[in-house]
Amino acid sequence: MRPGKLPQIVFILFASLILTLTVCYGSDQPEHAGSSSGVIHTAGPQAASADEHGGGHHDSNLGETLPLWSCIPFACMLLSIALCPLLAPNFWHHHFGKVSFFWALTLGLPFLAVHRGDAVYEILHIILADYIPFIILLWSLYTVSGGILLKGSLRGTPLVNLTILVIGTALASWMGTTGAAMLLIRPFLRANDYRKNRTFMVVFFIFLVANIGGALTPLGDPPLFLGFLHGVSFFWTFKLLPQMLLSSVLLLAAYFCIDTYHYRRENLSVPVEETHEKLRLVGIRNFIFLAGVVLAVLMSGLVDWGEVSVFGVHRAVQDYIRDLLLIIMGLLSLAFTSKEIREENHFSWFPIIEVAYLFIGIFITMIPCLLILKAGPDGKLAFLINAVKEPYHYFWITGALSAFLDNAPTYLTFFNTAIGSFYAGMTEANAVPLLMTENTIYLKAISAGAVFFGACSYIGNAPNFMVRSIAEEAGTPMPSFFGYIIKFSLVFLIPTYVIVTLVFY
Repeated sequence: MRPGKLPQIVFILFASLILTLTVCYGSDQPEHAGSSSGVIHTAGPQAASADEHGGGHHDSNLGETLPLWSCIPFACMLLSIALCPLLAPNFWHHHFGKVSFFWALTLGLPFLAVHRGDAVYEILHIILADYIPFIILLWSLYTVSGGILLKGSLRGTPLVNLTILVIGTALASWMGTTGAAMLLIRPFLRANDYRKNRTFMVVFFIFLVANIGGALTPLGDPPLFLGFLHGVSFFWTFKLLPQMLLSSVLLLAAYFCIDTYHYRRENLSVPVEETHEKLRLVGIRNFIFLAGVVLAVLMSGLVDWGEVSVFGVHRAVQDYIRDLLLIIMGLLSLAFTSKEIREENHFSWFPIIEVAYLFIGIFITMIPCLLILKAGPDGKLAFLINAVKEPYHYFWITGALSAFLDNAPTYLTFFNTAIGSFYAGMTEANAVPLLMTENTIYLKAISAGAVFFGACSYIGNAPNFMVRSIAEEAGTPMPSFFGYIIKFSLVFLIPTYVIVTLVFY
């Protein structure tokens, strides 16, 4: 698809938002009752869904009755992502959207047949409150960052690459992991296009820029933003600085050793004609649109303009305003950035389209998993919830679930578990300040687990998959789903997190 051509997905999302706004303002709001699951799954800064703003009301207790085998379509969806590119690459490249849709139907049709109205609500909720905002945010950041081009002589030596990773890790907490990753991945790939061994570079980029770097502020990663909406003070997350620094230093040191080894072994030299061109940024007005994206997200968490109902799904008004502003920022970027800049930046729509198609299947099929997890001690994962007692339990179990499920509801589940364990019967407004002060180690463990372990798989955090897709499109071979976990996560991340556990928990 040509860079200047707006993909069909943008029109669909924009039309969905307008239709949603029209319907919600033209419909009556039903009585409030109970609560439902669902928060946005993305890695970058974003608002939580209606639940976290007081909306998303429903009287279903599906999570308490659903069996564990209802998660089989989700497991099949993950296996398709993992195995199809290896076993049937040509089929997967042309039909991954159909595979995603197939598994969504495999869950959706029986779910609707058995649970009827409750199932309709849950599916509508995850699409309206989670999936559409998730894609809008990713599309906006992807579009805006794609209009920023770094020109000049930037060659990927070990020291230069290390510097880019350090800068990206530092930026991630302030512009979100998605924003930082989308801003820096293309310059990082171009700087190393003359290198033979590039796969490990992108993997460490995912580790640091797309995940661990987002641990310091609520803008960095969705679970921390969710905690902010539930009363955790904005700067409390700076208490995660020691854990983030230790993890980052260990991984950066490992990266530098590996990069230095390959650089010397490849025995490559920088082309003489490229050594004197000054570095300069083109398309810098996109930084204004990027700031607009961050401010729109922050706004949605700071104001309360009430809520509206769309087909029975309650969402905050400010969330719709945020989504509209994000679309506007993306469209402004398209309008004010020349086609030549995007072409020179090797910009295409395929990565965001791939994420949109695959994640609709992931979101739909993971509904039972999230509902069972949200049911806590009353669901089929009660044995797991009840086993969580020590800080390291919170760190590893929150992390393990966050690596394959939505890290935001996982965070919220164990956040509430900790409150219930230490301050049973106390209101959240009174309990959260005490959790931040008296039992801060537990909140640190939950927060760090939800953020850090997102790096353990391609689906652990939204920018992981996008970075992988952009890298492959640029000619950098990437490991398979299981290859990523076995060759990199188990080798580098898990030992790092063991050290973090021994030092802090």
